[in-house]
Amino acid sequence: MSEALPLKTVAPDPLARKRTIAIVGASSDRAKFGNKAVRAYVQEGWEVWPVNPKADTIEGLPVFASVSALPDLPDRVSLYLKEDAALQVLDDLAGLEKRFGRSIFDVYLNPGVGRKTVRERADELGLRRVSRCSIRAIGRVPKEFPAE
Repeated sequence: MSEALPLKTVAPDPLARKRTIAIVGASSDRAKFGNKAVRAYVQEGWEVWPVNPKADTIEGLPVFASVSALPDLPDRVSLYLKEDAALQVLDDLAGLEKRFGRSIFDVYLNPGVGRKTVRERADELGLRRVSRCSIRAIGRVPKEFPAE
């Protein structure tokens, strides 16, 4: 009779068990990247938290007025903001990490957001920044989501 081999314990991939993304600068305008990102992540099975102080719903999802209003720390954050607003949101994200006692896995500075001052501020705050398109990060491309 052969002995069973011991099972190898592997730490679970946190993004496999819970995939939440806050899309800051989400938009109701289907031509904008802040809307395309909402649609892309929903289609890929992520729980999407749109953030926009001027909207109640985007693509049928409830919208949060600010990152400080989020119900939990998201796994990923995607920014679609102008420089000044992005700098403020980065500070708010660092505050969220302190409040929840853990880190956001990725903070995407999408094209147009990733200016030097924004990148430097993210680094100063110790945020795990990624300077690339968050839609492409999930294997999709923005042109897949037309304005219709």
